Amino acid sequence: QALQKTYQKILREKESALEAKYQAMERAATFEHDRDKVKRQFKIFRETKENEIQDLLRAKRELESKLQRLQAQGIQVFDPGESDSDDNCTDVTASGTQCEYWTGGALGSEPSIGSMIQLQQSFRGPEFAHSSIDVEGPFANVNRDDWDVAVASLLQVTPLFSHSLWSNAVRCYLIYTDETQPEMDLFLKDYSPKLKRMCETMGYFFHAIYFPIDIENQYLAVRKWEIEKSSLVILFIHLTLPSLLLEDCEEAFLKNPEGKPRLIYHRLEDGKVSSDSVQQLIDQVSNLNKTNKAKIIDHSGDPTEGVYKTYIYVEKIIKQDILGFEKTDPEIKDLGSEDSVPEEDDFGDVLWDIHDEQEQMETFQQATNSVHELGFEKYYQRLNDLVAAPAPIPPLLVSGGPGSGKSLLLSKWIQLQQKNSPNTLILSHFVGRPMSTSSESSLIIKRLTLKLMQHSWSVSALTLDPAKLLEEFPRWLEKLSARHQGSIIIIIDSIDQVQQVEKHMKWLIDPLPVNVRVIVSVNVETCPPAWRLWPTLHLDPLNPKDAKSLIIAECHSVDIKLNKEQEKKLERHCRSATTCNALYVTVFGKMISCAGRAGNLDKILHQCFQCQDTISLYRLALRSIQESMANDMDKELMKQILCLINVSHNGVSESELMELYPELSWAVLTSLIHSLHKMCLLTYGCGLLKFQHLQAWETVRLEYMDDPAIVSSCRQKLINYFTMQLRYYEYPYYSSATCFTPVF
Repeated sequence: QALQKTYQKILREKESALEAKYQAMERAATFEHDRDKVKRQFKIFRETKENEIQDLLRAKRELESKLQRLQAQGIQVFDPGESDSDDNCTDVTASGTQCEYWTGGALGSEPSIGSMIQLQQSFRGPEFAHSSIDVEGPFANVNRDDWDVAVASLLQVTPLFSHSLWSNAVRCYLIYTDETQPEMDLFLKDYSPKLKRMCETMGYFFHAIYFPIDIENQYLAVRKWEIEKSSLVILFIHLTLPSLLLEDCEEAFLKNPEGKPRLIYHRLEDGKVSSDSVQQLIDQVSNLNKTNKAKIIDHSGDPTEGVYKTYIYVEKIIKQDILGFEKTDPEIKDLGSEDSVPEEDDFGDVLWDIHDEQEQMETFQQATNSVHELGFEKYYQRLNDLVAAPAPIPPLLVSGGPGSGKSLLLSKWIQLQQKNSPNTLILSHFVGRPMSTSSESSLIIKRLTLKLMQHSWSVSALTLDPAKLLEEFPRWLEKLSARHQGSIIIIIDSIDQVQQVEKHMKWLIDPLPVNVRVIVSVNVETCPPAWRLWPTLHLDPLNPKDAKSLIIAECHSVDIKLNKEQEKKLERHCRSATTCNALYVTVFGKMISCAGRAGNLDKILHQCFQCQDTISLYRLALRSIQESMANDMDKELMKQILCLINVSHNGVSESELMELYPELSWAVLTSLIHSLHKMCLLTYGCGLLKFQHLQAWETVRLEYMDDPAIVSSCRQKLINYFTMQLRYYEYPYYSSATCFTPVF
């Protein structure tokens, strides 16, 4: 009984302690909520006052400017000796000066960097000066406006990539005749693998693309597209040049405005004279100016030696002209050694991921690639009003349904801002599909932080801890905002595709620095509830008249004209919100224009009228492309390729597909990619094939992957392939290089 009483007593004490614990946790949560609320209110108050201070400083500078103009006219306004102005003793922290953050305080809130400017002597350029007497040192004679323009041009930094590179891949297009088939085969067998290994060692793909001798000219459009994308074209030629290759040769060698590298291997033979067509082409290429970079190799003797000589030149061209490595020794053949792996540019202690940067650049270019305007002028003004609105102001939410044109609107507006407001610094990030690299919150913040560091001319170590990155990003934002003359605009497209976006993007709900504006775009269905209170710009569907005009304009671009009856049916069809969706209208126009060229316009038009949304229209496009494949094997290959791209993390490259499916030819693969690219289904990102829109990814999943066994099989196929690749390449670089993308 005594033990029972003791047990009951201990149990009551335990329950009492647990209750006290829960009460303490509730009080702590309440206190934390109140603290955050007070911190936010204080930041709003602080930024409001900071804005007032900036207005006063601006008025002060304008007044000083007026006084200086009066003095320049000989009017003595005041005696400088009697002035109590403290301008002569006030200084502004220059770029690179360390500012201490306020770590104490009961509220735990960090003050604006603008209120923590230290007073110390240093040379300054006009961008840090409030008046002309603040400018000294080597920048004393620089006009402020000129300085602002120069700094703005430097701040709009975009990584520079060779125009010969197309989406992070060295694309080598091979043209050959029946006479030079042995040389071409030898080049593919012995030297293409070496060039592939060399490019992959440097972080690029290498594709040696060729077509069979196309007697029926069925691949004409695809060949032209490949020549446009090619980094290098090699022509293997002997005595004759078939007429069916003349157009390719003219396209590659004579119509080369970008001056991409070109190479002609011309095999000579004693006692035999080349045909007129061969001699005419060589003469025309020889007479071109040097900017076209056409090299002619005349070789007589053993074809093996000629192909080796070609390989040496190709290796040199890739290293020097395409990849930009000036110092190269063609005789060095140990391209796979660790010493030959070039180090990536580093930024402080952090590797600058040029692949991520190029992916963003390509995404931006693809988003702006719209031939027809969609009537965005009314939205541009709303975005302009946000930039001009007084601070503090929450982020602007750009919302709309899937495919409504949010990415296109933001990218077009970015172009206008860069043109009309060169002093405005724009940091943009376009999020891809869920679970891709571009949707990783820590990588987004890391990239934006690195851009802030880059633009603030500050080199310092950056933590790779995701939690620390999220914590430090607002500090870097405030640091740059205090130094940058002009607005800073952060744009994140499709931010709702980021996993746990509210948790990882908490800085969005805090008051922003005075000159910082944030614009994010979301789908209406997936917008976080807490964000719906923000100022919102909603993209409406196109009006029926504009939708019809865009489809007809797409048809006219390929010389296809609809008759009166077809136009009436089109007008009746484009009346709902889904059939006036921007992406739906775009795909509809592509379908009709392709059908018109193929001669089955009425059939495809009737089928398109049965599709009431973008997904169903995409499914029709998939089936049409699959039906156009030559045989059942090619149709099955198309299905498997799309399924592999669907389950991959960031996409799959063409060379990886060629290795995964040995029975696949370049002619079939490039024709398939060309068709899918025209229908807005596939695109390129850093050398990887990926879906152009989220709806395209969803369409393939619905059309081909309803069976979970198919998904598992595709994933296992990729896992096995990349596991095998990692066994072949034992260098540390390959475990992190973008060219070997993780599956999950």
